[in-house]
Amino acid sequence: MKRIFLFAAALAFAATASFAQTGPEKLSNPAAEARAIALQKEFRCLVCQGESLDESGAPLAADLRRLIRARIEAGDSNAQIESYLTARYGEFILMKPPLEAQTYALWFGPAIILLIGGAVAALVVFRAQKKV
Repeated sequence: MKRIFLFAAALAFAATASFAQTGPEKLSNPAAEARAIALQKEFRCLVCQGESLDESGAPLAADLRRLIRARIEAGDSNAQIESYLTARYGEFILMKPPLEAQTYALWFGPAIILLIGGAVAALVVFRAQKKV
């Protein structure tokens, strides 16, 4: 009985989340729409993580695209929209996060992992040649 209740609650929650609307799909002003598209390319989809909001087909990305358009219609500047999204989702949402102490892992992590992997591979090859 408890499982059925949990399943029903999860289903109800999923259904309400899928109907979330935060703004228009497309702006009537072509300049504002171009601005919205440019902004969407600057933010990362939090679901896909490798795609921008403009490229993503995830429901959260669609909601964020509508949110960006609604904030443009409300008269927010690009800086205000960026500040709002980073305050809410952190700097990870930025496709190009700023180079700061908190983002060193994002900037240098892949290179460090590559260097460590190369060093381990060189060590293994060196030890294998030494045994022969």
